Amino acid sequence: MQWGWGSTSAAEDRLPLKGWAGPSWVGGMGKQFYITTAIDYTNGAPHIGHAYEKILADTMARFKRLAGSEVYFLSGLDQHGQKVQLSAEKAGVTPEVFVREVSDRFIALWDRLNVRPDGWVETTDVRHKRVVQDMLQQLFDEGQIYKKSLRGWYSVRQEQFLNEKDREADGSWGGQWGLVEEREEENYYFRLSDHTAWLRGYLETHPDMIYPANRQTQLLNAVKDSEGVDLCISRPKSRLTWGIPLPFDDDYVTFVWFDALTNYASFAGFRDREPGVSGLPRWEDLWPCDAHVIGKDILIPAHGIYWPIMLHACGVPDEQMPKILVHGWWNMKGKKVSKSEKIEDDSVVKVIADLVDPNAIADVVGADGLRYFLLADIATGGDSDISEERILVRYNKDLADILGNLLNRTLNMARKYLGGTLVATTHDSELHAGLREAVVALPGKALGHMKTWQIHQVLADIIDGARLANEFVDKTAPFKLAKDPANADAVASIMRHVAEAMAHFSVMLSPAMPETAARIQGQLGWVPPVGLTLGDLRWGMLPDGHVLGEPQPLFPKVQVAAAG
Repeated sequence: MQWGWGSTSAAEDRLPLKGWAGPSWVGGMGKQFYITTAIDYTNGAPHIGHAYEKILADTMARFKRLAGSEVYFLSGLDQHGQKVQLSAEKAGVTPEVFVREVSDRFIALWDRLNVRPDGWVETTDVRHKRVVQDMLQQLFDEGQIYKKSLRGWYSVRQEQFLNEKDREADGSWGGQWGLVEEREEENYYFRLSDHTAWLRGYLETHPDMIYPANRQTQLLNAVKDSEGVDLCISRPKSRLTWGIPLPFDDDYVTFVWFDALTNYASFAGFRDREPGVSGLPRWEDLWPCDAHVIGKDILIPAHGIYWPIMLHACGVPDEQMPKILVHGWWNMKGKKVSKSEKIEDDSVVKVIADLVDPNAIADVVGADGLRYFLLADIATGGDSDISEERILVRYNKDLADILGNLLNRTLNMARKYLGGTLVATTHDSELHAGLREAVVALPGKALGHMKTWQIHQVLADIIDGARLANEFVDKTAPFKLAKDPANADAVASIMRHVAEAMAHFSVMLSPAMPETAARIQGQLGWVPPVGLTLGDLRWGMLPDGHVLGEPQPLFPKVQVAAAG
């Protein structure tokens, strides 16, 4: 399958974009690749699951740019809701103060991990509120929203009324619902049931809406099971004030879905009242979304049922329905990693203080070490396990022993044997040709892998290339050849080949490991041409007479003391 921020000025100050040159979008340049993430709920600190999704989407955006596409990457925060209001009350502060403190923690983490969105969502933004209220008013005027009283079982954790089919086989409410209590309440409902037949038909005729394909099958089954059910879209202000007021009844606020899900459109310029001056991109430049990147737990019903039906009901045509990329979970001991459930890592040696906290992992292996692990150790769409041992093996073996060692030995030998200056010679061999062929094949292989976002395969190919380059050095043995001046051309050719290979590896690594790519290029003394794309990569990027930089440890090994 090829398949926003507060008031404008304040939001720009809060964007997590240190060192960022500006947005990749330019109005009027035609459809761009539009990628989004789920917006994170601001009732607690970010955890490793949040980090994985944002790093995944950031890497996808960077790769598409490297492949030559114009890209707009949107991410941000969901700042409304009952959990936020209750958390603020518990902390003894206003919701505004509470969400600002939590929001700043997310922003600081994305800054540290080099997650660089072009647009930043904060659902307290007045521009977003206007779009939400405009959509609700339209649906209310068209008779798609009605009011009724409901008595039933209510999940406090999930903030929703439950149906009998939500019970376990023994009649109990599963742990995922938390506290369940009987409640009666009058609210507004959206006629979701009027549109489920349309969604079922759309999914049957558009089998590539969801990736991976098995998630589309699950969604289709869920749509069939949800027929006849409408969606509650409000909460009375008597128990929830922290939300967007309904435009047709000021005694109620919008509940979750028309607030949170609408961000993908409102911050893309949908129904923008001030085009050109609002600070938002142009709707026609971005929509439809090419990849809503979300976790598998929020596909059904929110993103797979509610969101496309909301768009359809508001007049968005079938050919403009978004596509959804569903990623898996990071587990520990077979259980999903989350901020609410503490699972102890039983590794003998503890180097990382807290595997749920991305900052704690980055403290040990760096931002790019964390990015590498989260991208290399999981297939996009699947699940994987996280442990200290797996993180440190990836870091020490792949990054320190293979990639870092290759750069260090290349630069040190080049300084020792060539005075740090590359020299073009005619010396060649089958080993030289084999290395060249493997390196120049990387962009094409990467483009193939990224059709289904298999970033782990792209990284595996790069590490295999670095491993091959190390073997090339071992087999050609420049450290032996250099003892005889007659081998000067051979030594120069070997050094130029491995330095050239490192330049290519740096470009290929840049979407996943931007800091590492820049550090490699700095040590090579090489500045890639502005606008370099995968299609521009050719053997011979480092010319005759190129002066290499100073070697510095790229990935200092993490020392793990022996147990006992």
